[in-house]
Amino acid sequence: MRPPVPSDKFTFGLWTIGYGGTDPFGGPTRPPLDVVHAVEKLAELGAYGLTFHDDDLFPFGSSDAERQTQIDRLKGVLDATGLKIPMVTTNLFSAPVFKDGGFTSNDRRVRRFALRKALRQLELGVELGAETFVMWGGREGAEYDAAKDVRTALERYREAVNLMGQYAIDKGYSIRFAIEPKPNEPRGDILLPTVGHALAFIDSLEHPELVGLNPEVGHEQMAGLNFAAGVAQALYHGKLFHIDLNGQRGIKYDQDLVFGHGDLHNAFALVDLLENGGPGGGPSYDGPRHFDFKPSRTEDETGVWQSAAANMRTYLLLKERTEAFRADPEVQQALGDARVPELATPTLGADESYDELLADPSAFEDFDTSAYFGGRGCGFVRLQQLATEHLMGAR
Repeated sequence: MRPPVPSDKFTFGLWTIGYGGTDPFGGPTRPPLDVVHAVEKLAELGAYGLTFHDDDLFPFGSSDAERQTQIDRLKGVLDATGLKIPMVTTNLFSAPVFKDGGFTSNDRRVRRFALRKALRQLELGVELGAETFVMWGGREGAEYDAAKDVRTALERYREAVNLMGQYAIDKGYSIRFAIEPKPNEPRGDILLPTVGHALAFIDSLEHPELVGLNPEVGHEQMAGLNFAAGVAQALYHGKLFHIDLNGQRGIKYDQDLVFGHGDLHNAFALVDLLENGGPGGGPSYDGPRHFDFKPSRTEDETGVWQSAAANMRTYLLLKERTEAFRADPEVQQALGDARVPELATPTLGADESYDELLADPSAFEDFDTSAYFGGRGCGFVRLQQLATEHLMGAR
């Protein structure tokens, strides 16, 4: 397998490689990671870019001078290495002021502060060339039903996203916004918990064309959902603006494992969709392959970089396997036998209306439904076994 190269568009969050190992039951197990060192290491590994929350680069409450020092250091190492900043986001969840949310806090003063903080990060993102501004509303929710009027909270959410979009339009910025759904954690229930919820919300906005999705593997799987299917729906609506890749093992807390270190079958299906699932078989997504993972608390810094490399290596291995899967004549035969291509044929014929459908006896009166009892099998198990064998390198 070839090594990663920048054209693969692999990106990492500064909060991912910089994760110190803190969890609800213990403090950090690694010292802070300097941004210059982080960018240099990512460049050595073949990454394309870095992403960050404002508070990742300069701590919450930093002075203007402290903030500018870190920005200048980041710009310097970006110039030296060629790494890009394709996405930025803002932290409206860590500081105590955001304990009841940012855009949807019951406290109006907090909401106004959150908007100012987000706009400031938006400006920095544009300055650094970011194409996407991700919005993860980790504290936008509640633990108790009576504590939050959900309809009103959604209206405040809508107000904030509309303001951000109008600001970008008025300033002439080309940056787009991507909502990142998650069902729970840290709040008991988070607003816009799944891809479907977020799509419905986007449709209510004043400028829905500016807003798409940033789905994450673990977040959808925490809700018991199929991530590849959710991404397919985002693609269907033209709303896959960004994507977060990691690993998750079932419905539990957000594990943020290395990509593929969870449901490997679904990771195979996802890479197949992204790389081979477009019309005519081409790529269906050309944006960054962003890894939102956390190096295990058990690792030292060597393990951090091994973890980062593992994400890229796993993706490239899966890309190789899916290409072989699609090129396999037996797979193509199995797809045909399973009538997978037939789904693309419209159910009604050209210029056919319900009148012609109702007049067609082959569609109902003469249709032999009994043939499906004990026959007319779909062949899906054979197809999945072929995928499994390609995934395991057995074909």
